[in-house]
Parts: sequence; C-alpha cells; structure tokens
Amino acid sequence: MTVPGLRGRTLLAVFGVSAVALVVATALISIALRDQLLRAIERNLLAETRLAAALLTERETDGSVAALDREADRIGLLTSARVTFVAADGRVVGDSAEDLRALGLLDNHGSRPEVIAARRAGVGIERRHSATVGTDLLYVAITVRSPHVAVVRLALPLTDVDDQVAAVRRSLLLALAVALACALALAWVSSMLLARRMKSIAAVARRYASGDFSEPTRDYGTDELGTVARVLDETTRQLGRRMSELAEDRARMEAMLAGMLEGVLVVDPDGRVLLANDAVAKLLRVEAIRPGQSYGDILGHPDIGGMLGQALDGHTPDALEFSPPRDPARTVFARAAPITTARSRGAVLVLHDITDLRRADRMRRDFVANVSHELRTPLTAIQGYVEALLDDDEPEPEEADRFLEIIARHANRMERLVRDLLRLARIEGGQEPVAKAPTAVSSIFADVVTELAPAIEDKQQRMVTHAEAGTAMLMTDAAKLHDAVRNLVENAVAYAPAGTRIELAARVEAARVEITVADEGPGIPDTDLSRIFERFYRVDKARSRESGGTGLGLSIVKHLIEVLGGEVRAANRPTGGAVFTITLPVS
Repeated sequence: MTVPGLRGRTLLAVFGVSAVALVVATALISIALRDQLLRAIERNLLAETRLAAALLTERETDGSVAALDREADRIGLLTSARVTFVAADGRVVGDSAEDLRALGLLDNHGSRPEVIAARRAGVGIERRHSATVGTDLLYVAITVRSPHVAVVRLALPLTDVDDQVAAVRRSLLLALAVALACALALAWVSSMLLARRMKSIAAVARRYASGDFSEPTRDYGTDELGTVARVLDETTRQLGRRMSELAEDRARMEAMLAGMLEGVLVVDPDGRVLLANDAVAKLLRVEAIRPGQSYGDILGHPDIGGMLGQALDGHTPDALEFSPPRDPARTVFARAAPITTARSRGAVLVLHDITDLRRADRMRRDFVANVSHELRTPLTAIQGYVEALLDDDEPEPEEADRFLEIIARHANRMERLVRDLLRLARIEGGQEPVAKAPTAVSSIFADVVTELAPAIEDKQQRMVTHAEAGTAMLMTDAAKLHDAVRNLVENAVAYAPAGTRIELAARVEAARVEITVADEGPGIPDTDLSRIFERFYRVDKARSRESGGTGLGLSIVKHLIEVLGGEVRAANRPTGGAVFTITLPVS
C-alpha cells in the first residue's frame, strides 16, 4: 500500500474535515426537523382526536357495533386518520380501517399503552410500529363520556414525516457536494504551494542525511514555516558536527575495547548493560551480551554483583579474584568503579584473566619445591652414608660396599633428574633438531619391548602389541618417538599390578597415526587428568619415588610429541586402567 505524500494528506485532511462537518450538520438538521414535524403532527392529531370524541358524544346511535363502526368510518373521512372506538372492556367496537366482519378478529385493545395512558390521565400518546398496517404510526387516545365507547383513538402513519426529511436531506447532500468541491479546489492550491516549499526543505534534509552539512543557499521565506526551517537547519548542522565527533570518538573507543584482552562492562543506574566488549563474553562464557540486559543475568556471581551495586551507589569497592560459575577452572581479577556525570551515573567493571598467571605461579612454586625435594632426598642420603664412612676408621668391607652402592644409586638418581631437566630445557629452547625419516611403528614397538623386557618379566606382566599396515609409512623422528613410547610403557609397567596386561597399539585414522598405551592399573583420578603432564606432578607420590622415577617422564613425552607436530592425551578406560594416546601426522 502506497502512503500518500504531504500534498495528498493535506487534501485528504481538508476533504475529511469538510465531509465530517457537513455530514454531522445534515444529520443534526434531519433529526431536528423530524422532531419538529412529529411535535406538530402530535398537536394536530390531538386536536382531531378531541374533535372525533366531540362528534361521537353529540351524535346519538343505538349503541350497536354496526352503528359505531359506521360512525368511525364517517369521522375517519373527516380527519384523514384511522379512527378506533374502544369499549370499556377493551373490545374494538368501531374502526375506520376495518369492516364490520373483521372487528371481531381484532385483539383486545385494553392493554395498548395509549389506551392505558388515556384511562389514567385522560390523554395517551404513543409511537410504534403497527402490525396491522405494517408501518410506523402515531397514536393519540382520549377518554369520552359515552355509554358504549370508553376511548377514542386516532392513528396517523409517519411516512409523510420521513418523506419531508428525505427531501431536506437530499438538498443538504447537494450542498455538501458543492461545498466539498470548493474545499477540494482551495486545498489543492494550498497543498501545491506548501508541497513546493516542503520539497525544498526535504532536499536540504536529504543532503544533510548524506553527510553534507555545508551552508544551504536557498531562502526559506519570512513566514512561520521559513522561521522553523531556518531553526531546524541550524540545529541539524550543529547536530551533524556533534554526531561526527561522537562517531569518531565511539569508533576509537570500540577499536580500543575490541583490542583489549581485559573485559569491560558498563551499566546504567538500573543495572542494564550499556556497553560490553567481546572479552567479557569470552571470560564469562556467555554466548552474547545485548544492550539493556541485566548484569545479574550475565555475571551469575553474587560477589561481582555486590561490587557493581557498591559502584552504582558511588563507592569504589575493593578488587576481587573469583572463578566464573560457567568456567570454574578460570581465575579472573575484577575491579569496579562508579561513573558520575552531570545528568546520569553508572558503573564500569573491568575483568582481567589471570588464569595463566596463576597457573604459571603455581607451576613455578611446584617446580622449585619439587626440584628442591628431589635433590635434597638423595643428597641427604649421600651425605649420611659418606659421614658414616668417614666416622668409621676401619669399616667392614661388606658394609662399606653397601654404603657405596647406596651412594652410587642416589647419585645416579640425581644424574637422571639433571639429565631430564636439561633435556626439557633443550626441547623447549628448540635445541633438539628433528630428523624425520620413514619409520615403521612396529619396529619402535619391538625395540621398546626388548629394552623393558627385564622389568616386564620381573612383574610377570604380558605385553600385547598391534600395528596396522599403514603405520609403516610414518614420516617422523624415530629416536624421539621411541623415547616417548618408551616413557609411556615404562610408566605403565611401574603402575600396573603384577600379572596384568599392557596393550601397545597403532592405527591410521584420517591421515593421522594414533599410538595407544593402555594398562590395567588403578587409572588416573579425574581431578589429576588435566595436570598429569606437568613437571614433577605425581598422582601417587610415594609409589613414584619408590619406583625411582624423576616425575619428568610424562612432561618429556608431551614436549617430544609437540616437537613432532602431534599431541598426546590421557584418559581412563571404561574397563579400568589408564590409556595414553599419541596422535601424529602420517607425513
């Protein structure tokens, strides 16, 4: 549907107002004319009814129905109205519109409203539709002093009144059509002049909308419309300049917020979001943040909500470190501050992700503690046995040999620890070059099983190996892959109970080789799975030290596989035990 322009709306408005005014005037005149005519007819009919009553009382009849009906017919010819005689018991004993035979079929008129009113007050007037003649009638009834007739009633149809009103209405409609034509012509001229000026103003507005806020050269005129146009023109150009400045400021601010790693959330006094960058949604693990959304629905943390509440009250709360409810593993540092201007206030919340910082700090502390502990334990043992040998001037040869064996074992343990630490440092520093060559995984499996055969036999464990044919085409550094697989198998042999089975398998999956080492041991607690590849991290610290491990084997595996372009992950088997999976590209 096409919306009419200003000119069309002006024409429609003038035409509509004129039409409504003339239609209402026509209706009011018609109603007033009808009421005046009805009142005049009532007065005339009342006079004729009294005349009919006087004629009835002056003329003597024998009282029969036939005589009374003839008298009603005679009076009806004189008055041009329907004359009805009603007896005291309500029977119709004469009617100018009915013959003598039909009188007996008429209803009893004692209950008619005009008859009842006439008996009560002497005169009764009623307007209603007559079922007998099928039209609207005006009834006037009066009481008479006659031994045979109690009430004389005259009825007159109202069709004459409607005909006169219709004639007046036709005249008014003709006048309405002429007036509308004149109004349409005047409105056409006025709308044309107005539309011409509005088009010039609209052209300037379109130029402003396109971004051109230069000074217009057109004169708007000196009347009220010109004054309004000039004021709006100046206001628009000022707003345009301010909008350009605001757009530049907002673009700079959004660019800065988008480039920030910190999350920034700005709320109004009602706690509704005004501004939020993408970092907030990422830190709090929400899909999207919409302007106008309540901050309580976004944060989901009562302490942070309390901080924003204090900031909205004008206070600067202390900083808070918390974990988002949707991501408990993450650590976030939050600060809130009030925003107060001349006309409004609000609050800003800044979120810093310090998860990596806390993890690095924890790993640093754990590393220092673990290295200190791992070195202190063998050093203490070495120092103790050396002092024992020095204190004994002539030690027994067997005892001296046992002490020296213990000292050598602890020295070897320290040497392995230092060697593993140095290798980790070389791998992380990129000092171990990768020499890739065609490698068959089955040959690596065979070498690892051969090297660890004494330990496997000592615990009466059984090794099961399986390598698919496609794994013979693996392009990788065989030595580094051998060390990674050996560490995983050695770890499985150390933790799996005696007499259990260790599975070593390889298969090709979507241009990648998956190598799995599975055991039937106690498995890994779910809380330790995410940290199992950290340096010195042990699930069972007592058993690890008893087995002679340095706590760096799985960390070395992780770094070796990453150097080879793959990944390693740990999980628990549904049937019990742990499974480590190495994934490498085929080439």
